[in-house]
Amino acid sequence: MATYKEIFGTDVEVVSSDPANPVTGEVWYNTTTQELKGYKQFIGNAWSTGGSLNTARAQLAGAGTQTAGLTTGGEVTGPPTESAATELYDGTSWTEVNDLNTQRRLIAGKGTQTSALVYGGFPGPSAFALTESWNGTSWTEVNDLNNGREGIGSAGADNTSSLAFGGLSGGIYQAFTESWNGTSWTEVNDLNTGRSNFPGAGTQTAALAFGGGNPDTAATESWNGTSWFEVNDLNTAKRNLGGNGTQTSALGFGGNQPPPVTGATESWNGSIWTETNDMNTARSNLGGAGASNTLALAFGGNDGSLTGSTEEWNANIAVGAWVTGGTMNTSRGSIGGVGDSNTAALAFGGAPPPTNTGATELYNGSAWAEVNDLNTARRVMGNIGNQTAALAVSGYTSTNVTNVEEWNGYTWSEITDVNTARREMGSAGTTTAGLVFGGQTTVKTAVTESWNGSAWTEVNDLNEARADFAGNGTQTSALGMGGIPTPGSTTANTESWDGTSWTEVNNLNTSRSALAGAGVDNTSSLVFGGFPDLANTESWNGSSWINVQFMNVGKSGAGSGAGTATSALAFKSGATEEWYGDGKLTETFTTS
Repeated sequence: MATYKEIFGTDVEVVSSDPANPVTGEVWYNTTTQELKGYKQFIGNAWSTGGSLNTARAQLAGAGTQTAGLTTGGEVTGPPTESAATELYDGTSWTEVNDLNTQRRLIAGKGTQTSALVYGGFPGPSAFALTESWNGTSWTEVNDLNNGREGIGSAGADNTSSLAFGGLSGGIYQAFTESWNGTSWTEVNDLNTGRSNFPGAGTQTAALAFGGGNPDTAATESWNGTSWFEVNDLNTAKRNLGGNGTQTSALGFGGNQPPPVTGATESWNGSIWTETNDMNTARSNLGGAGASNTLALAFGGNDGSLTGSTEEWNANIAVGAWVTGGTMNTSRGSIGGVGDSNTAALAFGGAPPPTNTGATELYNGSAWAEVNDLNTARRVMGNIGNQTAALAVSGYTSTNVTNVEEWNGYTWSEITDVNTARREMGSAGTTTAGLVFGGQTTVKTAVTESWNGSAWTEVNDLNEARADFAGNGTQTSALGMGGIPTPGSTTANTESWDGTSWTEVNNLNTSRSALAGAGVDNTSSLVFGGFPDLANTESWNGSSWINVQFMNVGKSGAGSGAGTATSALAFKSGATEEWYGDGKLTETFTTS
């Protein structure tokens, strides 16, 4: 058997303490702890925000790659409601170029940024058979399809080689397949399942059809140049989805399924579909481009209204990661929590059914230690400060209380009460400059109070009254996100506090309550979990929320406010997870 040195070209280091700044892949043996350790980088997949289309639209065609994309046609806000606009993507932004000759929507097409073919579409007395060829500068009308239709699946390398399959005409889901040789269309063998409003992937001789309306299907078919044969289905039936790739490496994203629009993404490896990271913006009737399931582009669509937003897909890249941490001594939910990082946190209060607790525990990056309890056992309180200086604000015993307690690193002491008794509120700041906002009194409230170290003062309210939501930041720069605005509902709304007033900013991607938040101010935040035991995690960059890696175990009512957007802690029912925003961490392999 080969030795470690023979494989990697170096011996395992033997040290008395862990390296201060290890590099990815470094391995060492710690003689003090008698542990073999290594420094690793987590690898995963992610959607990121790209430049928006100049014209927001849906039901549009797409071609090209992630860094050299093309889109044309689509549904726009009219009249007319059909577009002829063409735009090119350079990896950063979209540029308008020459229009199609005939404006239309529900249009299909494939190719490259300099050589593409589009065909079919709507409206007309019947679905269009029109075909147009793109040479990198302008569109030229060429020979029509034999069968006019809308919502066609498509595959093809350029404007000399394409495949059109399925679609809708005369209110009937069609299975027609036609092959383009650069001059004309020829009818070839039909799909096994007629359908419309679905993407395709691949080339004229090696294509893939997946999803679509009939009325909704998960069916996937592979084309070998002569005929279609059924292969493994998508995990979820849907229509109006986007897609890209090849016969053996494809991606399907977005579309309509219960609920009406989705951001769900599935990756095809030539044999099976695997569910992977959701899009940041759920939408249907979007465009797609890209050469494989590792690099893709999604653009436009309908997320409740027409959108021009663009997202870029990258697989097998460095990503953030959740890692299982130490188990709490007292299992509970609805906990208060504060901290500066995933190695220094404080948990207090909560509800291990059927009673409340005042139990307080400190986290050091590997284990929880019990310390002095709160004076008033309670749950769903406000959380302000860090591991050595914290406030537990208001909350619920058998009723809402106004009590505030201060932690000095050793014990809790009662200090000045808050003005409005409440529970399930947002909170931010320090023990000398704090903020609490929203929550549940007898109703949902928007009341905000500011703390100066000795007294609470009411300041400007939230725009939306809500409870059971997340908050983080400082007294002058905070965020409040998610929650319950009215009984039986949840919200994705996010509000930003500038020290004077609240401003509505971009929503969370996933509406939810009982979520947790961590972050230093209103430009950098992380939210995670939510009811019912969601694992969804989102990162805030100051302008928008981006879906990042899910928690290992979904949690609702997890400890809130512990850490930052790059180093956070989630804890509930005894279980703890540590967030590493850069995905780099030290891992213990063996213990002597």
